[in-house]
Amino acid sequence: MTESADGFDAVVVGAGPNGIVAALTLAKAGRRVLLLEAQDRIGGALRSAELTLPGFIHDVGATVLPLALASPAFRSLSPELAGVSWAHPDVPVAHPLDDGAVLLHRDVEQTAADLGRDGNAWRRLVAPVVTGGDRLADALLSPLSASAALRAAGPLTRYCLTGVLPARGLARAAFRGDAAAALFAGLAGHAVLRLSQLSTAGYATFMAGLAHRVGWPVVAGGSQNLVAALESALRRHGVEVQTGVRITDLDELPRAASTILDVSPRQLLDIASDRFSPRYRRGLERFRYGPGVFKIDWALDGPVPWADPAVGKAATVHLGATMREIAAAEREVSLGRHPARPYVICVQPCVADPTRAPQGKHTLWAYCHVPNGSTRDMTEEIEGQLERFAPGFRDRVLARHVLNPQRLEAFDANLIGGDIGGGAADLRQFVARPMLRARPWATPIRGLFLGSASTPPGGGVHGMGGWHAAHLALRG
Repeated sequence: MTESADGFDAVVVGAGPNGIVAALTLAKAGRRVLLLEAQDRIGGALRSAELTLPGFIHDVGATVLPLALASPAFRSLSPELAGVSWAHPDVPVAHPLDDGAVLLHRDVEQTAADLGRDGNAWRRLVAPVVTGGDRLADALLSPLSASAALRAAGPLTRYCLTGVLPARGLARAAFRGDAAAALFAGLAGHAVLRLSQLSTAGYATFMAGLAHRVGWPVVAGGSQNLVAALESALRRHGVEVQTGVRITDLDELPRAASTILDVSPRQLLDIASDRFSPRYRRGLERFRYGPGVFKIDWALDGPVPWADPAVGKAATVHLGATMREIAAAEREVSLGRHPARPYVICVQPCVADPTRAPQGKHTLWAYCHVPNGSTRDMTEEIEGQLERFAPGFRDRVLARHVLNPQRLEAFDANLIGGDIGGGAADLRQFVARPMLRARPWATPIRGLFLGSASTPPGGGVHGMGGWHAAHLALRG
């Protein structure tokens, strides 16, 4: 470490969204902060690049960022992000069926009207998230905060009554038609769990509620522009950023009152294992990672030729047709197998932000879930699902770029085996993350904190893991 690293009050290792939020939170409180990143630039999975052809801007990782708008961590940084332009599609989410499509609109009433006889059930399910507003989002993203829970007591109670249930069971009980159940299952699929598992209904209702409350927007020009705004804020608040610095041992860091690591439990063991008690080491070793993803980016000669043109209004598209099909696909993945008809999450950014491609052209990405560390090429299966709902899709393809679990982990060491959520997100590991502790962001070593997606509230671009760790550090 260079001599310029001396004299810092805090050191943050890892400059993904959580690490950046931690560094800014500390710096805004008057601490002198050093932020270290192993890659050549900051942002973690928030990166944009011409992955396929010149002029086609693809987001390497996250594109659709509702949690960034709902998160108290990002809301606290709103002055620093004033220059970020959010692009909203006409429709947040579309779910093609084999004989049409069902749409999730920003407006609850419009969505309910489209769902017909299931409209009232939809209103009841999403009401706690929509009416609870920031209070409920704060409580769910601060799962161990008694004060946040008290502020959202009513909506939180109503949400938890259904949210802890399995998505498949709740959908069967709540909906009479296939369309609403399919839409609900597609939202639950973001949990990367079997739809028969507890808490998957909570994922679906929260994601639906966010669509109604804040939308599912993209950043105009690419997710990298959000990172650029955060990078400018780091400079304004005096944070020293060093890239290309990979930390393998705590001894490589300068002495500081607080050190926050935006890393996974596996990396934490590598960096500091010999300093932990056997009990804490065993807890980290028992941490479970979730399935990986297989992702494809395409440059297209035009918009996706969806069989139902209404799907072309949505930036996010869920491919899986029925709840039964999605549940079967996710069950296969949980058993370590590759589904022949995977559940596929697609994003067509140009629907909201045409600047991502040359005039008349489009970008598209999609991924499916695969067993952790999978080496299987899922291109045929993913494109098969696209052809099913958009006949002639392959004729629009100009170029493609593939990221399998190995390449994802090489790109970002936190994505263990291609797991983009920082660890399995079942009910037990939602709170016991990385293990059950009153303050899971604090390690047994005084002044050493874990602030990554492997701490509550888990994965997503919300910065809350780093935010919680930074506030603990500020308390001393």
